[in-house]
Amino acid sequence: MNYHELTKQQLAAIRDEAGAKLEAAKAGGEVFDLTRGKPGREQLDLTSGLLGAVSEASDCISEGGFDCRNYGILDGLPETKKLFSDLLGIPASRIMVGGNSSLALMYDALCRAMLFGVLGSDEPWCRAGTVKFLCPSPGYDRHFAICKALGIEMIPVRMNDDGPDMDELERLAASDPSIKGVWCVPKFSNPDGVTYSDEVVGRFAALRPAAKDFRIFWDNAYAVHELYDERVALADIFAESEKHGTQDRVFYFASTSKITFPGSGVAIMAATEANLEQIHPYLATQTIGFDKINQMRHVKYFGSADGILEHMKRHADVIRPKFELVEDILDRELIPLDFVRYVKPRGGYFISLYFPDGCAKAVYETAKAAGVKLTPAGATFPYGRDERDHNLRLAPTYPANDELRRAMTVFAEAAKYAVADVLLTAKG
Repeated sequence: MNYHELTKQQLAAIRDEAGAKLEAAKAGGEVFDLTRGKPGREQLDLTSGLLGAVSEASDCISEGGFDCRNYGILDGLPETKKLFSDLLGIPASRIMVGGNSSLALMYDALCRAMLFGVLGSDEPWCRAGTVKFLCPSPGYDRHFAICKALGIEMIPVRMNDDGPDMDELERLAASDPSIKGVWCVPKFSNPDGVTYSDEVVGRFAALRPAAKDFRIFWDNAYAVHELYDERVALADIFAESEKHGTQDRVFYFASTSKITFPGSGVAIMAATEANLEQIHPYLATQTIGFDKINQMRHVKYFGSADGILEHMKRHADVIRPKFELVEDILDRELIPLDFVRYVKPRGGYFISLYFPDGCAKAVYETAKAAGVKLTPAGATFPYGRDERDHNLRLAPTYPANDELRRAMTVFAEAAKYAVADVLLTAKG
């Protein structure tokens, strides 16, 4: 059924029935949190053994006899670099290991660029006038928050089912030297769950931007976060860039935030050796070193990249039923009415929903009033502006399964009520 074909009487009946169910839900007083992509308790318990992986002084001795308890080794332990190198296929010489947050490393990288420039800059970005970034949208709200905090102008670029609209992205990058970079979540993107096609990755590598100090912020947050046994391949951005001599443009980020403990993971930034050499003096001013005991803890707990991949299968076994539960309710309650469309993700942490234009804010407010907390409508777009008012993001991992089922039952009724009401109003 196409929602355009619903009569005013049908829409009114849908709205009124959903409204009665929402009133009953409100009377129950439950509140559900589907706002952020947080691991649930059962996932955190999978990694409890990490807490005891380093338990005595002898566990803290790194290669070459270095004591992890002391100052030093600014760019990370050799063992930790190797772990990420094997996992992501990046040479260890291009990896810098930081603290627990890849978001913090991205923020620092942009701050350094604004204050000092990057390799190839003629001057710090903050002296270059207006600085702009390309923002594939819908995208990650915290990327956009960094730009907003630093006064970087954001230009949205539409997301397709194989990645960003590269025709538009290439045109924009080539047309304006004040466009200094682009945000990318190339695998299981936040929120759509899209993995960039080989063609898209190749076109990123072949970009010819007007700014000679342009940077691709490649946030591979969900590199090993499959929901199913089938591995989803992502082309190697460094290998593709080497073909075009553009490898210095890539700033690559990843972490164990949703592999081990989000608050106590390990993050990396990867870039060419020349980029890291430019960054090193500024980093040395900022810190004497990151938490090397935690780096060693991860190395000893997993042992190898294969150990991480086996661990991620256990994560998938926990969260796959949550995604399937959400999809089942959407397919049963909203898809037949044509009130929503979405692509079932193969990995990552989100389900991205598309409603008829003009409905997302109404769905968000109706769900909120009924006790279902969501990321605000518009948050997945720069400046919080979804011009079509049509996208909402669901994060199903945090609640227990029974709680998630109740939350989605209420959400489905909220969506029916809100969409029917907006469409009914439009029909006059």
